[in-house]
Amino acid sequence: MASPTYFTPRGGHPPQEQLLTDRAMFTEAYAVIPAGTLRDIVTSLLPGWDGMRMWVIARPLSGFAETFSQYIVELQPGGGSDNPETDAAAQGVVFVTEGNMTLTLEGEDHALEAGSYAYLPSGCQWSIRNIGDATSSFHWMRKHWQSAPGIDKPEAFVTHESKVEPNVMPDTQGRWSTTRFADPSDLRHDMHVNIVNFEPGGVIPFLETHVMEHGLFVLEGKAVYRLNQDWVEVEAGDFMWLRAFCPQACYAGGPGRFRYLLYKDVNRHMPLSL
Repeated sequence: MASPTYFTPRGGHPPQEQLLTDRAMFTEAYAVIPAGTLRDIVTSLLPGWDGMRMWVIARPLSGFAETFSQYIVELQPGGGSDNPETDAAAQGVVFVTEGNMTLTLEGEDHALEAGSYAYLPSGCQWSIRNIGDATSSFHWMRKHWQSAPGIDKPEAFVTHESKVEPNVMPDTQGRWSTTRFADPSDLRHDMHVNIVNFEPGGVIPFLETHVMEHGLFVLEGKAVYRLNQDWVEVEAGDFMWLRAFCPQACYAGGPGRFRYLLYKDVNRHMPLSL
């Protein structure tokens, strides 16, 4: 199997001669933010950070994401933050696509590189710093942790994709698998951030229609994705948001693998009031 690749946006701007036509879509059921829209002009900054900029690709918003936010953070050499999370109720996941960083988690240092994954429970103390000579980049997903009777908070952990054996989906001959960083049966976790892997020709063979809200960032390859009533071409660097119950399926046509970083909310009662 070829080594994994992780798409990282570069920013910049297209030339004035380029056509405006693109695949960006925002609907009541889903949104597509193509890689080509992640330009310098749409970056954001945060207090308490230095040498950073970020692309916000999901945030709680009426008619859009309801449970989570997702950033793509770019750090210059030496850049980072000693106090990244200012919301004590927010848990987080960091997934690195490029560069070398040090994550200090409850006083312990962890070396991060492309493919590194860290789960950060709400209220934990952590900081992050780019220790390399080039830019580094990571995804940062944030969600308020929902307590439940008899359920303790999950503990923090740091791992790497290479250390997690993908779980092959039934009756797919290995064409469709999921790299699960947290145990799906561990009810302490109310969100999962996984990597979904398709070999060329792999498909989701039915229209999934369920309560989970999804964020999907394409790390590698290309595919045709079914979103509600539409078939949409997607490629590395594209982000998709899917509302709960949005019908979804995909077909990975090749020539290489199709892989995406997937967020979903799990393991909790449905709220009966808004």
